[in-house]
Amino acid sequence: MPELPIIPEYITVHLGRPDDASARNITIPFVEYIKNVASSEIYPTWPESAIRANVYAQITYALNRIYTEYYRSRGYDFDITNSTQYDQYFVEGRDIFQNISEIVDDIFNDYVVRQGQVQPYFTQYCNGTTVTCDGLSQWGTVDLARDGMTPYEILQHYYGDDIDIVFNAPIAANIPSYPGIPLRRGMIEEPIRTIQRQLNRIGQNYPSIPRISELDGIFDLETEEAVKQFQRIFNLTPDGIVGKATWYKIKGIYNGVTGLNELYSEGLALEDVDRIFQTVLKEGDTGPQIRLLQYFLAVIGYFDSDIPIVAVDGIFGPETRDVIMTFQNKYGIPVDGIVGRRTWDTIRNTYQNTINALPPEFQPVRNQIYPGYFLALGEQSSYVTTMQQYLRAIAENDPAIPTVEVTGTYDQATENAVRRLQEQNGLPANGVIGPLTWELIVNRFRALS
Repeated sequence: MPELPIIPEYITVHLGRPDDASARNITIPFVEYIKNVASSEIYPTWPESAIRANVYAQITYALNRIYTEYYRSRGYDFDITNSTQYDQYFVEGRDIFQNISEIVDDIFNDYVVRQGQVQPYFTQYCNGTTVTCDGLSQWGTVDLARDGMTPYEILQHYYGDDIDIVFNAPIAANIPSYPGIPLRRGMIEEPIRTIQRQLNRIGQNYPSIPRISELDGIFDLETEEAVKQFQRIFNLTPDGIVGKATWYKIKGIYNGVTGLNELYSEGLALEDVDRIFQTVLKEGDTGPQIRLLQYFLAVIGYFDSDIPIVAVDGIFGPETRDVIMTFQNKYGIPVDGIVGRRTWDTIRNTYQNTINALPPEFQPVRNQIYPGYFLALGEQSSYVTTMQQYLRAIAENDPAIPTVEVTGTYDQATENAVRRLQEQNGLPANGVIGPLTWELIVNRFRALS
């Protein structure tokens, strides 16, 4: 499913130039912001087609700022300014014209896109009298409307015939794109695919950034090296970890090289924003992501009597829902039995804290317990050594599994053996050891005893 734009419930406006630290920020409903901008920039006496064309442009301009996180990727804590040098005219507390208010209520969740692109188009505009630009002329729309043009035809006149209007876009809370936790080697999730795609595109302009061959959401050694080089180029600590500063720096540079905040943008196609990982897990879902969730919960429940131990069967049924609700209640999360970002991050962090604080009697088998991060090509650790030992023993009893050397380095031979074992057992054959593959290898090894 692609990551498509939403209409945010609220927008945060900086009442001044971007660099004016003394200016206040105010957060208001998005629809009220558009009504204010439209009432501040155009006249209620204009023909309705002209008003609608301008409102479409104003909505889309604001959405472009929000969707691309234009200011947040630059370290600011707001979505847009009220400085006409940079953005749209907004006057705090002003009166709203009744007919403009009604038009905005009718179309506030519609926006302009370039055909074949996803992001809200950068609908640059100016008044067309004291200021001119390559985009829409506000006063020029009046003459076009009087000539009988529809709002869509007016927009085409200024932005080209290859534009579309997205109607009735969903409305939701505007959640920052940063996933909330640093991304590092051994993790696997959708935001990693995002930075992999963005780094590869940035690498076209900065060729010293090594290309990432697989855009699979696995934070492997290849991804880490690309992150480190990006950090070196842009004067960030080259630790290979994507924290908030690196995340938004990547996003800001990506926006720049693709021109997402420009009239002539290379744009985002559907394949640039598709997803392979679900954003929300709920009752009725099935598959590897559910098994991963259940695995974490089962380990947490083994060491915490407050959390029931759930079966790891890949089916999000009533039992899993009830365990989730118990977990949410204990950790102060709204109890809905649904696994969104906050619940998932808390489960993952709780798992990591659990295995980091194993009771003394479990320390001798520490390396047999999944470490909380994925093992992939290039990894060097005692956990890799343990897995190679187990894989070697499994291969001795199963000729279908290639033999590996015990080196402590996750090499190509180890990846091949893991991939073959995954194929045998119906797991995604990515050659990476996550919790489900870890459990499989450990159980196969124990069955040999």
